[in-house]
Amino acid sequence: MTQVTERGTPLPAAPRAGVRRRSPAAAACVVGGAVAAGLGLGFLAVLVIVLWISSPYPDSGPGGALHLAAGLWLLAHGTELLRYETLSGVPAPVGVTPLLLVALPVLLLRRAARLGSAGDEDDEEVLPATAVFSAVLCGYLAVGALATVYAAGGPMPADPISAAWHVPLVAVLAAAGGVWGARGRPAGPLPGLLPAGVRRGLVRPRYALALRAGAGGALVLLGGGALLVGVSLAWHGAQVQASFLALTGVWSGRFAVLLLALTLLPNAVVWGAAYALGPGFSLGAEVTATPLGSAGGPALPRFPLLEALPAAGPGTPLTWAAAVVPVVAGLAVGWFAVRRAREVSYGETALTAALGALVCGLAMAGLAAASGGPLGSRRLAEFGPVWWATGAAAFAWTLVLAVPVAVGVHAWRYRPAAGPVAGLVAGGRDADGPVDDGWHDSGVRELRWELMRKASGTLVPEILPEPVAPPVRPVAVAAAGAPAVRARRRAVTVVSGLDLGPGPGAPPGSPVVSGPDLGPGAPPGLPVVSGPAGPVPVRVPVPGAGVRVLVRRKPSA
Repeated sequence: MTQVTERGTPLPAAPRAGVRRRSPAAAACVVGGAVAAGLGLGFLAVLVIVLWISSPYPDSGPGGALHLAAGLWLLAHGTELLRYETLSGVPAPVGVTPLLLVALPVLLLRRAARLGSAGDEDDEEVLPATAVFSAVLCGYLAVGALATVYAAGGPMPADPISAAWHVPLVAVLAAAGGVWGARGRPAGPLPGLLPAGVRRGLVRPRYALALRAGAGGALVLLGGGALLVGVSLAWHGAQVQASFLALTGVWSGRFAVLLLALTLLPNAVVWGAAYALGPGFSLGAEVTATPLGSAGGPALPRFPLLEALPAAGPGTPLTWAAAVVPVVAGLAVGWFAVRRAREVSYGETALTAALGALVCGLAMAGLAAASGGPLGSRRLAEFGPVWWATGAAAFAWTLVLAVPVAVGVHAWRYRPAAGPVAGLVAGGRDADGPVDDGWHDSGVRELRWELMRKASGTLVPEILPEPVAPPVRPVAVAAAGAPAVRARRRAVTVVSGLDLGPGPGAPPGSPVVSGPDLGPGAPPGLPVVSGPAGPVPVRVPVPGAGVRVLVRRKPSA
């Protein structure tokens, strides 16, 4: 039977069992992932075509330029390319990934994941994070598979095995980061596959602080590496300029060399950090550049960044000075590992610093692995820093320095008061330790607040105290049939360092200070108000500021 609405229009039929309704939001996410891959390919294709048109001696037609653009897009994901046009006839792999090119696919895919997670305000369907992640990933990897097949017919095809895991790895990390950012960067819940103890442990503040400390140490290392690269380029300025001008004589070729040098500049920064850490970086078979020296002269191609390499020979005090960079990184990890909480123990602070050193080591190991690779066969098969040696050196440097620095900073921040604090107590001094001079007593604080409120007029509103139930006090019976009398003891707040005076509106019977006399036995400069003797007059220079002395009632012993 067909169901109709109140206006007589038929309702849409319910989906049958076993038939899933197509989701337009999921399809939009798939298209978004494909568009992100297409935009990266299109940007590189336009750049390569412009360079091909401006080149006076093009080696191939526009088809070859497009094939080269597809190969460069795969190289941006870490895929190795194969160069067949060599002097020996043996295919030479090209695996040094320009790290600046990696930012292009990462940013585009992250943006696609964020847009897919945001959804539309008019669309009632909200996809879960896993659905958005899977849909965007499917669209991106589909275009990546087509680009791999297309680049196989070009001058530098991609290695299929390398492309089979490099492209999905970059896509998974970028899409996961986009979905996580769109959901507000939640810290949990963690996947249910992890044990309960691990899930509880990872949400502690210690691990977030260790991540911040490790990231700070890695940034200091990279900043030091950038400084070393800049100093070396300036030191070898003449050789760098000669190499740049000798590669080509036309402006289009020099522009291409400049673009290649800029894309490889982040790689040089990572290599500079590895050099400062000690392991250095490899320049071919059995040739490594370290601060202690470099043995042998590798046969390297002429390139501006390669001209800034340290000269062969033993190290000098100038190269040894690079050790300042890991020292500063260790100090930074120790500084950022200290929590601003007094109740944290020294063991917790030391453990946080050690975890920060581990995070720094892992970050540098990953960057070293991404920045290196082969540039050919035989002598150029190993080019760049060794990832495990760089990570181990970063962990060792920061661990040795960060733990004592973190403990020392924690002890310095929360050190006890230095020495006893002298103060006047009942007309004398107490040399045994800190004294309570009444400045932070509750009655004195109420008096100060009342003075400030009256002096400010309407700026500070009056805060009425909350009603408090009177305490039950013992009752002493004098005789049979006699009325009960409550035993009370009155205590008057002692005000020191205040100059109080009379004022209008004081209730009857309240002790009011009004004169110049300080009372017998009081030390100079110490106004005192005592209980049973009545009000003690004190001179007040502030006109019209009346203060009522608060009497605190205490139960009898």
